[in-house]
Amino acid sequence: MLTDRENILRMYRGEMPEFIPRFGMASVRCSWYPNVKLPGYHVDEFGVEYIGREGVFDGTPIPYPGRFLLDDIRRWREVVHIPSLRGIDWERLAREDTKNIDRKTQAFSMFYGKIFQKLTDFMGFTEGLCAMAEEPEEVCALFDALCTYYEELLKNLLFYYRPDAVCIPDDTATARAPFISIPMYREMVKPYHKRIADLVRDSGAFIEMHDCGKCDDFIPDWLDMGIAAWNPAQSMNDLQAVKRKYGRKLVICGGWNNVGPESEPEYPEEGLRQKLTKYVDSMAPGGGFVFSAMVNGSFRDPRVQQRNKLIGEFYESYVRNWYQTH
Repeated sequence: MLTDRENILRMYRGEMPEFIPRFGMASVRCSWYPNVKLPGYHVDEFGVEYIGREGVFDGTPIPYPGRFLLDDIRRWREVVHIPSLRGIDWERLAREDTKNIDRKTQAFSMFYGKIFQKLTDFMGFTEGLCAMAEEPEEVCALFDALCTYYEELLKNLLFYYRPDAVCIPDDTATARAPFISIPMYREMVKPYHKRIADLVRDSGAFIEMHDCGKCDDFIPDWLDMGIAAWNPAQSMNDLQAVKRKYGRKLVICGGWNNVGPESEPEYPEEGLRQKLTKYVDSMAPGGGFVFSAMVNGSFRDPRVQQRNKLIGEFYESYVRNWYQTH
């Protein structure tokens, strides 16, 4: 029997897994990360203020409304603070931050490299998208500075932490379509994603893309960069077409309809089981699939806890050994 780590790495190599993994590869965050926590919100290393959203994935933060860092892309050099990485004891941090990871049985990832969405964090979507259309050279200069910072950071993280994968968390799409055209992505964003992907792959780690919304138009470019996996692969994408076209070349870490009624805690239990069964039976064949069902709401909500317990039990009884029973 393969360990969880061996099984998911086999999948990331494009091979058939022994069993279906459940989404939730251990995630390690470098504790140097200068995240200033203040009552009700926090500030990232660039100075962006974020606030949690109660009841949405346990308070997933968004930029604080009305407190955008940048109002004119031409002033980014004055306003955006690129942190210094000098004098950091990476070896000590890596030892402390990974002390609870069993490197033999657990795979772990690190999330770094947000490019497009960082612009919208700085300016908001309206001003950020206008800047891309009106001042592309300034936007690309900012992207280059961000990418250079991420490259320096990741060189240390890849060497000292040795993650199995690095995930680029960059949401480039709405629920209906990408925020930007494919030509604009290829000209203004992809070069920086590719620099990060090249660095990660050259280290021997796998590269994963986190992109919400209707973003399957970007898949050819992801594969061109060597992206091995995609999450959350939301259901507004044509996932069956993706599986038919790309097979195990791109691992789908998700595919669950997390915007449908079955993802709400009040959905009937039997109906939820039926939806889960249909989800797995459609996504599992051929491999390249990581089970990723959950319900919406705060993890502190007893209803959410109960439904997630049900989903966990369903995974153990039906999903994990699906390839041995089907």
